[in-house]
Amino acid sequence: MKHQVAVVGGGVVGAALALALHRAGIDTALIERGAAPKPYDASDYDLRVYALSPASTRFLNELGVWPRIAQQRASAYQGMRIWDERPGEALQFEASALGVAQLGHIVENSLLLDELWKALASVPTYTKVQITGLQLDDDAARLQLDDGREISASLVIAADGADSQLRDWAGIECVRWSYPQEAVVCHVETELPHRGVARQRFLPGGPLAFLPLTDGRSSIVWSAQDAEDLLELDEDEFRARLALALQNELGAITGCTRRVAFPLRLLHAQDYALPRFALAGDAAHVVHPLAGQGVNLGLADAVVMVRELSAAREAGRDLGSLRLLKRYERERKADNLDMLAVTDGLNRAFGLRTDSWDSLRNLGISAVNRMTPLKNLLMRRAVG
Repeated sequence: MKHQVAVVGGGVVGAALALALHRAGIDTALIERGAAPKPYDASDYDLRVYALSPASTRFLNELGVWPRIAQQRASAYQGMRIWDERPGEALQFEASALGVAQLGHIVENSLLLDELWKALASVPTYTKVQITGLQLDDDAARLQLDDGREISASLVIAADGADSQLRDWAGIECVRWSYPQEAVVCHVETELPHRGVARQRFLPGGPLAFLPLTDGRSSIVWSAQDAEDLLELDEDEFRARLALALQNELGAITGCTRRVAFPLRLLHAQDYALPRFALAGDAAHVVHPLAGQGVNLGLADAVVMVRELSAAREAGRDLGSLRLLKRYERERKADNLDMLAVTDGLNRAFGLRTDSWDSLRNLGISAVNRMTPLKNLLMRRAVG
């Protein structure tokens, strides 16, 4: 079975990348070890949500999937408040200051996957198959499947997540470490309305984010060193602890869904590309979730990859050439390293607690809040 490109991994980044390449006229196959995602269930919110930047929603709109997502459930937010100890001196961002309608949208993972996979109907997909081998030859990359079949392509793109088996088989080393935190996730009802504003407070143990949902609730991501203790609290105790942590910005927490936690880590591949092989999304980079940029970075990888491969196809060049893939690597590695450094640095900076450092940090937040050009520059970088 031969294709021009084989994308491995059917998550949001892999599915969007395969769809975009197909729409660009490149013969692309998508390989997913699991089954196709289940149909979206709107009866309740998926606990896994993304804060999609305007750049990401533009890309999804170009793919034709954003209108249906927006019609079903996408929560736009127009403001953001970030603080440490003093909510009255929070760093505040407004979409109107940038001349845009919103700073981003909160969208469920299951809804994104459902719409992307529906749009993949005309794309060759291989599901419920395990890849047992990767061979990178001069003329093609070859994937061996556990059912005895072989897929060959000019280029294999690994979008198979942070624990990418293909990355390891290709011999690409990574810088990686685990944070002494886990992210506790749930959806909560609050006494006061969120008014389309995302909120984040930096606590000594890690950041706490409240993301506005369309039904008036908020999705929380609490990066905490005592995550297990938070999971063991009964609901009343957890709601009280959560309201206190947010300094009652939204009043009392009046309701809460089940809570889950997942470990946090940092990962960055030393190389994004080899001849006939490339990485995208979490297979190449994993950042701390405090800025909500993980999936946006992966979708930005897809945008650049499609642009480079489309230009190569039109010029009749080899899609698996290292020279071409290194252009993709140079552009994306620079942006991804910037975000990795910022998120890791912020997590460490706000976790350091001394009287002198606390004063300096609060002074810095107040200064940025007063410097409108700098504040808008930071937000333009975040919204893409």
